[in-house]
Amino acid sequence: MSNAAENMTAHQDTMPDAQVDTGADEASTANARPIPRISIQAFCEGQQTAEVLQVASEDRRLTKAHVSVHMGGPTAAVTHYQESPTPNLIIIESMQSGDAMLAQLDQLAEYCDPGTKVVVIGHTNDVLLYRELLKRGVSEYLVAPIAPMQFMEGLSNLYNDPDAAPVGHVYSFIGSKGGVGSSTICHNTSWILSELLKTDVVIADLDLAFGTTGLDFNQDPIQGIAEALSTPERLDEVLLDRLLTKCSDHLSIFAAPVMLDRDYEISPDSCDMVIDVVRQSVPYVAIDLPHTWSPWVKQVLLQSDEVVITAAPDLANLRNAKNILELLKQSRKNDATPHLILNMSAMAKRPEIPQADFEAALGIEASAVIDFDSELFGQASNNGQMIEELNAKAKASQTFRELAMLLAHRKEAKPEKTSGLAPILQKLKLTR
Repeated sequence: MSNAAENMTAHQDTMPDAQVDTGADEASTANARPIPRISIQAFCEGQQTAEVLQVASEDRRLTKAHVSVHMGGPTAAVTHYQESPTPNLIIIESMQSGDAMLAQLDQLAEYCDPGTKVVVIGHTNDVLLYRELLKRGVSEYLVAPIAPMQFMEGLSNLYNDPDAAPVGHVYSFIGSKGGVGSSTICHNTSWILSELLKTDVVIADLDLAFGTTGLDFNQDPIQGIAEALSTPERLDEVLLDRLLTKCSDHLSIFAAPVMLDRDYEISPDSCDMVIDVVRQSVPYVAIDLPHTWSPWVKQVLLQSDEVVITAAPDLANLRNAKNILELLKQSRKNDATPHLILNMSAMAKRPEIPQADFEAALGIEASAVIDFDSELFGQASNNGQMIEELNAKAKASQTFRELAMLLAHRKEAKPEKTSGLAPILQKLKLTR
């Protein structure tokens, strides 16, 4: 059994013009990084713990790991490993305490292969017991009852370098219908995120045939994401730097080729490999997904840290958004609810579903509502500019700023308003 890993502290950038929103749930989610491709076998004594581990095994952070949950506790584990090799990680739940628990683990240690880690789930909150477990090489001790996120965070601490910067946060943007402006939302939000936080952001355009990232940022890259997806095993930081197109000091794009003389076959595994490399290099990765449905689109959505659904206020958008939401809620039980953006609202002479009715039907509130403004958005698109570059005072510019801060779990610091009489009042105070 290997030595215990120290607890990891989540790294958070501190910016002069933004304040960090430190919600407990968000911090816990950030600490639970993806677990590598390992085998995990758990032996539980209580049904409640077994159910928690089963829920965690279905989480996106453990999709690469092979997890099996058994009942019987330490006794069953010893019996099993007398005839079978031990996996990368053994999880043992013991109802015993003190010397009785230590005796169980000593017996198990006789059958543990070198390099196997052991996590113990106990029912006694005892510092002395914890120290004795560490002396015996136990990697982690968790006190029951535990929650799925607590369990995943504990595993994450074992298999990720505590001193390393966190892997980048991945946001997926998808439209509930074609032409609702999901790419525009993705590009403007990502650009503002990079400008406000002065931190690196990469936009990955996965609409290989019709992507607009290059157009929106007035770029015409020769290479891009298609080269990475075709040979994902070759992608490293050096090749990534060559394939990215730099649009500003902190924003780069992984542009789509937008060529129709090629057939684009994308596999879920290729997407995983490419996104993993990108997220190791920058704090924020925005995935611009096409409005289509395939195994790789579904997997990218399910594996993302957060999902942004853009919809127009009509019936088809409502139906499609509801289907996407239901899939995500069912498959991502330990993640935050997706963000809903109502775009192109208040279009003249067009019948619309009222915002309140749209939200009620979906069971969530819209994170942002953007009014229809063909002149502003059309001119920005034709110029290859972001909305704030064209008109920083536009209502949509402020909406994008608020959305960017919401996705980053930060709050934009507002300058304090001072009265014009402030200097005079200050002088009067000094003369007293």
